[in-house]
Amino acid sequence: MNKVYSRIESIVGSVITVRATNVAYGELAEIETVYGKSLAEVNKIDGDIVSLQVFAGGRGVNTGDHIRFLGHRMEVSFSDNLLGRIFNGSAEPRDNGPSLADNLVPIGGPSVNPSKRIMARRMIRTGIPMIDVFNTLVVSQKLPIFSISGEPYNQLLARIAMQAEVDVIVLGGMGLKYDDYLYFKNTLENGGALSRTVMFIHTAADPTVECQKIPDLSLAVAEQFALQGKDVLVLLTDMTNFADSMKEIAITQEQVPSNRGYPGDLYSQLASRYEKAVDFDNAGSVTVLAVTTMPGDDVTHPVPDNTGYITEGQYYLKGGRIEPFGSLSRLKQNVNNSTRDDHRALMDGMIRLYANYKDTLEKKSMGFNMSAWDEKLLAFGKEFEDEMMDLSKNIPLEDALDLGWKILADCFEPSETGIKSALVEKYWPKKN
Repeated sequence: MNKVYSRIESIVGSVITVRATNVAYGELAEIETVYGKSLAEVNKIDGDIVSLQVFAGGRGVNTGDHIRFLGHRMEVSFSDNLLGRIFNGSAEPRDNGPSLADNLVPIGGPSVNPSKRIMARRMIRTGIPMIDVFNTLVVSQKLPIFSISGEPYNQLLARIAMQAEVDVIVLGGMGLKYDDYLYFKNTLENGGALSRTVMFIHTAADPTVECQKIPDLSLAVAEQFALQGKDVLVLLTDMTNFADSMKEIAITQEQVPSNRGYPGDLYSQLASRYEKAVDFDNAGSVTVLAVTTMPGDDVTHPVPDNTGYITEGQYYLKGGRIEPFGSLSRLKQNVNNSTRDDHRALMDGMIRLYANYKDTLEKKSMGFNMSAWDEKLLAFGKEFEDEMMDLSKNIPLEDALDLGWKILADCFEPSETGIKSALVEKYWPKKN
């Protein structure tokens, strides 16, 4: 029988303290207030003084309320019944569906033993040329999408959720506007992808502490699906909101702040989530793609700065496009040598010519005369941006590679591309 305490020592914001024994860090408790029951989590223990973060906040809590410790950390129900469902940061239904309480699994556990992992060697097709051709997403990869506010990163995530060739999508939303939540729900529903999706959504109006639970809930469920042999793609938005909720809670705990007020364990907190990405040697996989917004487009901001040391590259979203120069998939070489024999050469050739196009744009802006070669580069750059960088494009990898050859043929002679003649002879579009 779990002990019930009825004397709260202090209430500071959403943090309450109580004298209790035999309580563990991270343990859940249930508080009965005038507004009903609310969950709380132990976040500090000093002798018999136990501090708890109340999920619903301190409003309505008084010193005589009953607190019952549950004897376990936060858990989430796991079964195929999760598919098509939407939950909040307390793992309670947000879609008016039934609560699920069977087969509970703990969240926030350790990452997978390295001996159970295998090297990443399979690509995830998304139908987006700037990903599939130039910075291939690889099974079990952990990648952030660096973006400034106002960029269509949620639209990009929704498209990836609909188009990615995986078995299960787990979408974790943190600090979402209600409109963004509805956008994800309606887009996946109308696109027919909701039936293979589990959503854990924290909106900006929800309790701060629930924001911190979204990645752990999402990754715990993803890991269980992966153990069943499924390839799972976890989409998280926005990890900067996750870090900001950590900062807010650390301030209420009177922790000594680190860089720009974030807690000193920001790196390890981020790493413990990203490191859940895994390809099991005898089961499925978990791949993590997470939006990280950069306040003021500052890549040295603590959240993107720490993220860059953890992940295997990044997608850099700017001007409504995935920028080829700011983006990098460090694992793409594991897979793009086995897709099609022209993949690497075409990728390198087009990026090299696009870099020349950027130089030509700068020359043109400074008033230099444009040579015939410069005019070709300007035509190539415009067609490349319109046909390949447009995020609304949805074409298979092979069609995207053929499109790349067509763009080259529209703007250059074969000898001007710098691509091996054997590949040019094989793939250069034939003139009618």
